[in-house]
Amino acid sequence: MPKGKIVKALSGFYYVLAENKLYQCRGRGVFRKNKISPLVGDEVIFQAENEKEGYILEILHRKNELIRPPISNIDQGILVFSAVSPDFSAKLLDRFLVLMEAKNIRPIICITKIDLITDHVIDEKIRQFAKDYEKIGYPVFLMTTKEPETVKQVIPYLKDSISVIAGQSGVGKSSMLNCLDHRLQLKTGEISDHLGRGKHTTRHVELISLGGGLVADTPGFSSLEFTGIEAADLPNCFPEIKEFSIQCKFRGCLHQKEPKCAVKEAVENGDISSYRYEHYLQFLEEIKERKPRY
Repeated sequence: MPKGKIVKALSGFYYVLAENKLYQCRGRGVFRKNKISPLVGDEVIFQAENEKEGYILEILHRKNELIRPPISNIDQGILVFSAVSPDFSAKLLDRFLVLMEAKNIRPIICITKIDLITDHVIDEKIRQFAKDYEKIGYPVFLMTTKEPETVKQVIPYLKDSISVIAGQSGVGKSSMLNCLDHRLQLKTGEISDHLGRGKHTTRHVELISLGGGLVADTPGFSSLEFTGIEAADLPNCFPEIKEFSIQCKFRGCLHQKEPKCAVKEAVENGDISSYRYEHYLQFLEEIKERKPRY
């Protein structure tokens, strides 16, 4: 039986790409019975009499998955934040980064609209943020569509990867995609019809070919809650905290009020940025206060 990848899901049909051909398939009834839904990004085994009549027989192992948006086997998340309009938010970025780290998705940070910065102090702050995140190990790109070469820095990262693009409304995701591939012609300021996100179209996720890889411009994370992340998991979602936590005196240290905490010492010494640590503490309290589900 042939193998393929689901690149689009729409109205009960799954479009499977195999050997440069696209097969329209339905899921077997056994998936519904077992409460399993095929997702865009799934590697599957299928059978098809022709390109219009096929059935998905088996979903192969997923390395990760997101529920909102529904997509699997993501390699990296391209997190798009604007310097201004809307203003850059390190706390919101850290929230996205935690969600990426929890799913073993490699983050890439893009800060757009740097040409609109008019205040010297804001410019310095943005560039310091970029240095802070680069120090942690995240690729960071400062860009403006007025200088296409600044946007096209991300192209080498797309090759042979499945990427999701995420960020607030109005940060320039469509403009960035248009700059990467002018054939997309996405309307800026509006949700993309091409990717099934228009106001009058059925919402769906579709992987499009871009830069030698596959990219999903997601409808946005409809939930940014830390569902499924426990308090003990959170330190591992901050790479610099994870690095220093192995030096803590007590196993299971959550880096709050525990004595001989290497993480708190690293914050005092400037090895961990104070705002990242503050966000960690805020997220930790949020997780602890989460009502248990029965």
